[in-house]
Amino acid sequence: MTSLAERETQLKARFAELDKRLHGIEESLDDEPSKDFEERAVERESDEVLEGIGAAGLNELRQIKSALDRIENGTYGECASCGEAISQERLDAVPYTALCRNCAAGK
Repeated sequence: MTSLAERETQLKARFAELDKRLHGIEESLDDEPSKDFEERAVERESDEVLEGIGAAGLNELRQIKSALDRIENGTYGECASCGEAISQERLDAVPYTALCRNCAAGK
């Protein structure tokens, strides 16, 4: 079973990893576009993929920040919807989750 301190360390490490990756994506998107039309088209497709990855990363960062806030205020592991405990298996799979399995499934 993962302790709260271990979970906090895990979340902070993932946050730092994502933050670094997102800064790299941002730098890549800021690169000067190619003057060649065909290369520019390929670069634009790559940019769209990077933007999608960036959006997903930002969403995960927000969820991690929220989980760290829940650790700080003592509500980590409680479902934000029904108030029941979130299973250890679910927290192991998605450590930043705010919802138990039933609430996440919409039951």
